[in-house]
Amino acid sequence: MICAPLRVTVCLPTYNERENVERMVRALHGLGVSVLVIDDSSPDGTGEIADGLAAELDGVSVLHRAKKEGLGPAYLAGFRRALDDGAELIMEMDCDFSHDPADVQRLIAAADGADLVLGSRYAPGGGTRNWGLLRRFISRGGSLYAQIILRLHVRDLTGGFKCIRRAVLEALPLDEIHSKGYAFQIETTYRATRKGFRVREVPITFVDRVEGGSKMSRAIVVEAVWKVPALRLAALRGRF
Repeated sequence: MICAPLRVTVCLPTYNERENVERMVRALHGLGVSVLVIDDSSPDGTGEIADGLAAELDGVSVLHRAKKEGLGPAYLAGFRRALDDGAELIMEMDCDFSHDPADVQRLIAAADGADLVLGSRYAPGGGTRNWGLLRRFISRGGSLYAQIILRLHVRDLTGGFKCIRRAVLEALPLDEIHSKGYAFQIETTYRATRKGFRVREVPITFVDRVEGGSKMSRAIVVEAVWKVPALRLAALRGRF
């Protein structure tokens, strides 16, 4: 019996990514996955470029959002669309080539034995490139901070390169998730582990963007600092 390949949708949130969106969408399209560009009304014309690609390429679609609300809300909107469209595996990925499209198939393959696959910078064999000392400290420190407080064995809790089985997203209360930045990545992984889903980390090398501007902000870091103990407290109180 020959099994049909799983339907995979890559959710690609964008805000002012005109330098990267076409190259990334074409690279993903060449892998045979569906691509959902989630654009938060980018003033630089990213959404219009994505519309042109959707008109040209099968399996590419665009979700236009009214305003910029953060990474978390963009992904949640993308998850809902992907689930409605019948995706069986849903992926998170940055549009700026920090995540290598060549690693997509590795994460998909790893999902054969896991419910949530994380492209991990801190698993053995993983790493980062072109990062300054402060960026390394914030990222590694943030993951360790969350790992200790939440008592998880996941090494890279703040990473945004993920492959998720639809059963995971169907089991999570998406309407109750309000995190916007790194905290969104921490929260979704934590909630998945609390529900007993299998998590696997696949080593990747994260390369800092070359084109466009970083979306990192102090507010994103502050949100993660207070959100992590709040998640632990909610779990202890039996809220999830």
